[in-house]
Formats: sequence, C-alpha cells, structure tokens
Amino acid sequence: MFVSVILDMGGIDSAKKVSTILSRYGFNKVQRACWESKVIDGNQLLLLKRELDSVTDYYDIIRIYQFPINNKFVITELCRKKWKKMILSDKNKKGIL
Repeated sequence: MFVSVILDMGGIDSAKKVSTILSRYGFNKVQRACWESKVIDGNQLLLLKRELDSVTDYYDIIRIYQFPINNKFVITELCRKKWKKMILSDKNKKGIL
C-alpha cells in the first residue's frame, strides 16, 4: 500500500521525534514536511500511529493518506490529540482514474 504522511508540527522536539520514527519505519522524506512509503503494511501502520500518538502534543497535526484499502482512499488525521478517519470511494464504481 502507498502511504504519505504530512506533518504540521507545533514544536521542534516533536518534529525530530516524528522524523526519527518515520525513518525507522522505512519512510522517505520527499519534501520538507512530506514522507512516503510504498512498502508499509496495515499492521505496521497501526503500530506507527500508536508511536506517533505517544510523541506528539496538542498542537501537532499529522495527516496520513493511504491507498488502496479495499479499493478506497483513506485519510487519517491526528489533530488536537484525536484521530479522525475519512474513507473515500468511487460512488460510480467505474474504477479509479
């Protein structure tokens, strides 16, 4: 599965910790605040989210974009220390562009 992580960190300390964790999970930094992986699986992603949750604070925002999950696009966001998830699918069932 392809996973992209976008960071909007409130402080330098949490940014360094998150960067270290993402590197350990095999993510590559592709832009200043964007990390990507093409090899992470669902179980590793759950562990990653737990670790990210433990090193972030109230002012940090992390968005995780995942594709495909049952042929759907999933966006997960950590904002104000709460995880939210949005699942997008093609309602016309014509496939993905």
